[in-house]
Amino acid sequence: MAVDTDKNLYTVVFAAIMVVVVGSVLALTASGLSDKIKENERFEKQQNILYAMGVNENVDEGSVNFIPADKVEAEFTKYIKEQLVIEDGKVSDDKNAYLIDVKKQIALAKKGEKAKLPLFVGEKDGKKFYIIPMYGKGLWDAIWGFIALDDKMVVQGVYFDHKGETPGLGANIKQRYFMDDFTGESIMSGTRYSGVNVAKGNNDPINARKDDNKVDALAGATITGNGVSAMIAETMKLYEDYLKTIRVN
Repeated sequence: MAVDTDKNLYTVVFAAIMVVVVGSVLALTASGLSDKIKENERFEKQQNILYAMGVNENVDEGSVNFIPADKVEAEFTKYIKEQLVIEDGKVSDDKNAYLIDVKKQIALAKKGEKAKLPLFVGEKDGKKFYIIPMYGKGLWDAIWGFIALDDKMVVQGVYFDHKGETPGLGANIKQRYFMDDFTGESIMSGTRYSGVNVAKGNNDPINARKDDNKVDALAGATITGNGVSAMIAETMKLYEDYLKTIRVN
């Protein structure tokens, strides 16, 4: 008997079958790629941590080039000497601290609950770097990154990224010209761990001043810039007790 394809029931049944088939195919594909996805996420975290401490393949003033995925694990082992976890004021070693879900742990810490806060100690050219992960809120969605400090609490490098900031505006937080401005800025304001402020009307477009805790804001991205400022300040507050133990005058 011929099937009447003009009936609504046929359309509904056909659509339901296609949803099941396509859903099954996508689920199988995702399952098959899960290990690769996790590997890529691991490599990306290592690349970002290394970038913040100045280990990258940048070749000019405008490029943002990470250590390639096929080399990053070896470079991470070479430059990252310690992976630490700060919990309840205690510091412990954890060789997989970089895999900690920073978003979740920072959310717990902000609520005053028990949290595991990772921190990475790197060494390059005889110099020590303290690299701290950050997580915050931009205009549309999450922003995050890493900030590298020396023992005088001076920024040695940063890396920022975002989930959904406006292209050409807030999305420029991951551009080289913006990130480079942070290098050389102190997170200290007197004895206070204040962070670095993304300041509108800073009147220092080439960022010549390094004693004001400020970098020039991105044009048309005030809320994203405020989010970066808040993210850094809140992170410094969470890590302040540890930073006091390593700070030298």
